[in-house]
Amino acid sequence: MLDKRRGRSRKSDGLPGEFELIARLVARLPQSPRTILGPGDDCAILARSPSRTLVTIDSMVEGVHFNLRWGTPEQLGARALTVNLSDIAAMGGMPTACVVNLAVRPGVAMRILDRLYAGLRRAARRSGVDVIGGNITSARQLSITMALLGDAPARPLLRSGARPGDEIFVTGTLGDAALGWRILAGKVRATGAPRRDLIARYLAPTARLFAGQCLARLRPVPAAIDISDGLLQDLGHILDRSGVGAEIDPESIPVSKAYRRVMGSDLALVLGGGEDYELLFCARPGHSGRELSRLLRVPTRRIGRIVRGRDVHLKGGMPVRIRGWDQLRTRS
Repeated sequence: MLDKRRGRSRKSDGLPGEFELIARLVARLPQSPRTILGPGDDCAILARSPSRTLVTIDSMVEGVHFNLRWGTPEQLGARALTVNLSDIAAMGGMPTACVVNLAVRPGVAMRILDRLYAGLRRAARRSGVDVIGGNITSARQLSITMALLGDAPARPLLRSGARPGDEIFVTGTLGDAALGWRILAGKVRATGAPRRDLIARYLAPTARLFAGQCLARLRPVPAAIDISDGLLQDLGHILDRSGVGAEIDPESIPVSKAYRRVMGSDLALVLGGGEDYELLFCARPGHSGRELSRLLRVPTRRIGRIVRGRDVHLKGGMPVRIRGWDQLRTRS
């Protein structure tokens, strides 16, 4: 499955030749019985699943999504998988297998790639994902692109299912990862435990797979999305697909103590920061935050409701427009 195109020698960077590098990185990749044939041939072979298949793809590019000085290579490898797992979680699915495209720039040492794949392997084992192949190429920037497959539930979570009267919930806390990114980039100053905790939320996010699978069993199935580009921007995707509006109570949005210690009452990054990878969902009335927290095994809070119209209103205020993460404009 790994591309066999010939590339220039990378001996000057301490890397072996292309085929030796492939063999080294794919060694010990996790695979289950559903993988009939893994890396080593032109294609991998998977056993046919009785479920419909979810497919997602995401890229992490050096200088756009990460900086090698900010965290460990192991964290980077795990994060590359987690951002894809979050898409599967947002559909209520079960991840199964992935392929990886690794673009390596000059100057990246073999030990960095070894550690990156070690983090990827551990994350894949934890989530039950088979890493079944991919491609390696040279590039001006280090980047990791991952295509992930998953089994869809009988009724997947969609963005198009919100209806007026639905209550809006989020898991976890919001704004931490965006603040952690700004601390690493030197845009915000923080010290001690808040600095450590906020940076960890950016470098090591959690995909809410179990929570998504539980939501897919609710009837009627909620509309849902993972928060990668910011609360208001991602909520806007649900509203656009569902043809509805929303009223949000800012005081109800869950915010961590670490965020409060650094930002006080400023909720700009909570509303528009991105990189949270929490779940935002819209369920019919009758569910409490406490009940859903027990069911989903993650703190869950009601933050508003779906209304008629197309705008987002903050409770007691005017319609709002806050830009979230933009892949084409935001740089690390």
